Amino acid sequence: MNFLKQERAVLNELLPGLDEKLAKLSLTETEQPGNPGIAQYRESGGVRLLIPTAQGGLGANALQAVRVSRAIGSRSPSLAIATTMHQFSVVSLVEAAAVGTGVESLLLETVASRNHYVASGFAEGKTGQNILTSSMQVQRSSDGLIVNGSKKPCSLSESMDLLTVSLSVPPGKDGEPSGFAVAIVPADAEGVELRPFWSNSVLAGAESDEVILRDVAVPDAFVAYLADEAQAQTVQTRGFIWFELLISAAYLGVASALVERVLVGGRGTPTERTQLAIDVEAAMGVLENAARAMMDGENNEDALAHVIMARYAVQGAIERVTFHAAELLGGMAFLTSNDVVCLLASARALAFHPPSRASLVTELDDYLGGKPFAIA
Repeated sequence: MNFLKQERAVLNELLPGLDEKLAKLSLTETEQPGNPGIAQYRESGGVRLLIPTAQGGLGANALQAVRVSRAIGSRSPSLAIATTMHQFSVVSLVEAAAVGTGVESLLLETVASRNHYVASGFAEGKTGQNILTSSMQVQRSSDGLIVNGSKKPCSLSESMDLLTVSLSVPPGKDGEPSGFAVAIVPADAEGVELRPFWSNSVLAGAESDEVILRDVAVPDAFVAYLADEAQAQTVQTRGFIWFELLISAAYLGVASALVERVLVGGRGTPTERTQLAIDVEAAMGVLENAARAMMDGENNEDALAHVIMARYAVQGAIERVTFHAAELLGGMAFLTSNDVVCLLASARALAFHPPSRASLVTELDDYLGGKPFAIA
């Protein structure tokens, strides 16, 4: 079959054998706690996917990463979402390394050499708050920082080896760095606790529970400071662009799994089947275009606007495609298996990730009219 051929070829090139292993697992196995795909992804080297080769990683580019994300989403929604959060943490360190002090590169080398999973404790969307603003509380100590707070949901909460946390460090004594920083917290550090949070059966295999930090000591060696506000904004923006690319591709992969079932089963008419494929391929083309522009050095403001529009294009395609694909698969597919319901509900969850379409209508409209673009 040519549908998803390119994405799965890239996945097999970069992470040999993983697609074959995932194809043998049922959604019943991957979409619940204990998802075996998480271990298989680690074993295949997936945690090193976006780490530069100089730090021991695979050095995949944005276009390859988008294709891998879609391929994994077509096999396991939970694995695609969970590993996107790992890759978001990694690329945030990669972007910080480009303007940082060198700590970031050492951390990336550690992740690559030890095959570590890195969960994301970065900011999440809250009503009335900038989505990039940290909600963690931080105090200085004699040899580092003391961090308090929680992240919920936090994917890979059970499998993580490390947790990245974005911080706003208050001013200290003369010469002490302050401002935006990224801290790396070992999962087994004193004061790190897990609490059940995810009670929905949809995407239950992503290990998205609550991670609580209670007076967690973070040595200076595990803190990457970006005291310059412009540099901090660049790192945050670039990380967010990566996140939107990868998460959109992941959910498009989930929708693609429904389309694939329609194609394999020969459901509906040729017109209906090809229209489903056209919709998801067009959405993938928009994502790939955003990835290429990013690789070509598009400035951050334009790249952010374009990736946000690409994400909403994907979201719209998912809305159109998933219900039609489920309808074509028919009532018996719905009644005799949970697969259709699982894929249908999982794919639509993209709409729950900030920023919502409604929240950025004015900003996008202003941008298209020539004004600067920024996420509030």
